[in-house]
Amino acid sequence: MASHASLYRRPGGPWDLPSLDSLLSTSSRSHSIVDGAGRRGAAEIEHRVAALAGWLLSLGARRHDVVAFQLPNGVDAALLYRACWRIGAVAAPVHHRAGIREIEAVLSQLPPVIFISSPRMAAADLAPGAVKSHVVSAAIRDDPRAHGPAVNLHASPARPGDLAVVLFTSGSTGPPKAVLHTQRALAYKATTMVLAHGLGPDDATLMPAPLAHISGLLNGVLLPCVAGMRSVLMERWDPEKALALIDSHHVTFMAGPPTFFVTMASARSSTRRPGLAGGTMRLISTGGAAVTPAFVDATTEAFDCRVKRTYGSTEAPTVATTSPADPPEQARATDGRVVGEAELKVVDPMTLTKAGAGRPGELWVRGPELFAGYADADDTTAAIASPGRWFRTGDLAVITDDGCLTITGRIKEIIIRGGENVSMREVEEVLESHPAVQQAACAGVPDPVLGERVGAVVVASATFDVDECKRWFASRGVARFKVPDLIVTTRRIPLLAAGKIDRGAVRELLSAGWRSPR
Repeated sequence: MASHASLYRRPGGPWDLPSLDSLLSTSSRSHSIVDGAGRRGAAEIEHRVAALAGWLLSLGARRHDVVAFQLPNGVDAALLYRACWRIGAVAAPVHHRAGIREIEAVLSQLPPVIFISSPRMAAADLAPGAVKSHVVSAAIRDDPRAHGPAVNLHASPARPGDLAVVLFTSGSTGPPKAVLHTQRALAYKATTMVLAHGLGPDDATLMPAPLAHISGLLNGVLLPCVAGMRSVLMERWDPEKALALIDSHHVTFMAGPPTFFVTMASARSSTRRPGLAGGTMRLISTGGAAVTPAFVDATTEAFDCRVKRTYGSTEAPTVATTSPADPPEQARATDGRVVGEAELKVVDPMTLTKAGAGRPGELWVRGPELFAGYADADDTTAAIASPGRWFRTGDLAVITDDGCLTITGRIKEIIIRGGENVSMREVEEVLESHPAVQQAACAGVPDPVLGERVGAVVVASATFDVDECKRWFASRGVARFKVPDLIVTTRRIPLLAAGKIDRGAVRELLSAGWRSPR
């Protein structure tokens, strides 16, 4: 029997696509990018991609080499992706809010030949010699070093099977995992989602999520290029500014966590701001723990557009959503049906056998958009089930007889705070490194705006509150979104019979001690 990979490569199959560089350059003739510095049309974008590709070559990057960058959301980051793909290099974006601790973890997994950063980013303080070539530039577009001999499309050595990106996501064991995606997998996903969302040259998207995230990469870089539409990039989230950008750029599509839409609706209500210009917003695609039917209803009313739930992950981007033909109840109460040639099944976590229709279990996924693996082979082995190479998502789900997916919880010990993955174990390790903290246990606390906040129960020998926690995490170079919003002290961490942390009991302690965050 033919392997799944060979079936994906069949003529006319999902992998019968050119490299990303070729796909994006030929399909994006009407594409433009807007950021705080202005608007760039397709011709200028192509010129800058060619020049940046030549610059990367002059710095020593070649096909298969890793090029890392830590930059604000904007045109520089978007075009560096494409310049990497032009020369066949692997783009490794680092979250713009990552601290030195996270950056060092990244470097330990996949040492880049080049690291490009803004002077405002933590990576600007990397020790000399940490990477072969470290370039710090206030704005790459204004840096004379970034205007080298152009590398045109036809000179690209990139191939569809090459690795395209390394994206870093929090793992249940603490350190960030390096998720590897190929060019053909991302090319397939981008073309599939343009069709699934019904996007075209008349659309415009607003992207406030980091371009270092799969959502930012997919919905802020790839989809706009393939659809030939406008991409409006925000450097930092501000709901009032977002509303103004939607108005001025006639944004029609947004994808992201619920916090974006909750805070925009609140900002418009509190300032009595009128409705969006001409009612241009027509589609919102969102996912996460806080996407309830009530949220979908409220967001539909606030933005007067279609709002739908989607499901995906860094490893398997957007594998389920709804279509305009689906009934509204499906879009508000489920995560939709499978997209394209992806496959889903729910497995009993104890027996590892397929659960019956409507029975809960762990969601397993496979398809042409699936990641190629983690940089750490042991992580890959643990996440991919054989035979069949199914990705074990760690999410609990139900699939009905008619194929509708609903995510009901998570097995993985991850908190999703405002769209950011936070490893409980990583937070616990930082807490327990404090001289006063003897033990720590984390859990997510439900929040109507962020989806979840980070909470921690600690056993401490001296006073340890939120203020001291913030100071400690900052001193350790940890990103601010990982800092607990709530600290509850206790004499003993609740444990299960097997000695593992009782997360349910931890959540109860946190819920009892919850106060509005400072």
